[in-house]
Amino acid sequence: MTTRPEVRLSPEEYLRIERAAEWKSEYVDGDMFAMAGASPRHTLIVGNLVGELRAELRQGPCTVHPIDLRVATDRQRHYSYPDVVVVCEPLQYVDDQRDTITNPTLIVEVLSESTEKYDRGAKFERYRAMPTLSEYLLVAQDRVHVELYTRQPQGEWLLREWNDPAAEIDLVSLGSRLRVGEIYAKVSFD
Repeated sequence: MTTRPEVRLSPEEYLRIERAAEWKSEYVDGDMFAMAGASPRHTLIVGNLVGELRAELRQGPCTVHPIDLRVATDRQRHYSYPDVVVVCEPLQYVDDQRDTITNPTLIVEVLSESTEKYDRGAKFERYRAMPTLSEYLLVAQDRVHVELYTRQPQGEWLLREWNDPAAEIDLVSLGSRLRVGEIYAKVSFD
């Protein structure tokens, strides 16, 4: 019996393939994973977040980037596409292609059944290793529920949660607020 050797991609091979592909894929420890399409509810929540964040941050140094901005949490091991990325310093890139950044301030993931475990677990562990990341926002799409993890001065992460559409989320790293009801504007739940 013959077994095929496991093929591992280098980060450079991943980026070459990814930049030429018609679909998006994430990269974890030599493996490339195609990303699934998003539901209408997911895209509506992302659109609401981008709109609210852009309005809040219009006057300051921070920029808001939806879905298509690739983030390298570790240039040798992990590349991902968060749902929303906010950067408050000049963008720092992996290379001269200027399509992969390394310095997010806030990352937002909209949870789905297929990604929730990964977004809360291994992916968040990789995000936490990024020294520029100050806040990580998780947004449920099956109900009103938002979680915000905020990096504390000693390096631990503080969790706060909201279920009330009237509540406001204080994003300390951005000097702004998000209204929970606006995150879920026009979203209907089954």
